[in-house]
Amino acid sequence: MPTFVYCIVNPDGSDGATLEIEQAFGDAPLTHHPLTGEPLRRVVTAAGLVTRYGEGEIKRKVNDSQELARLGFTRYERDPATGRYHKTAGTDPNAPESFVKPQGNELLPGEADLIHGAGCSCSHCKKK
Repeated sequence: MPTFVYCIVNPDGSDGATLEIEQAFGDAPLTHHPLTGEPLRRVVTAAGLVTRYGEGEIKRKVNDSQELARLGFTRYERDPATGRYHKTAGTDPNAPESFVKPQGNELLPGEADLIHGAGCSCSHCKKK
């Protein structure tokens, strides 16, 4: 059954506290609080519809190794015993099978070539 939001109407006409009440779609909107008898006004809210872009569906896709590989992503998971990251999804031949996360401003192996292009004038490229 859907949940509707109602707002208590204060004696001066301003909005008071809100409450949620489950009702069938065909039921008439309530005009008074079922327990206290205070006047109510139904508040129009967005429907809580679950779509293919809903939070649960996005989480499922992010954890689906085949879906990530199909989209061209590579995913790594950290081994708590060694601290190394191991590839768990993706087929990119340039992506390493495992690596240790660098400390501070270190770059991953091959990362400099991805970040810096020809003609780059940063301090890293000037050292080459």
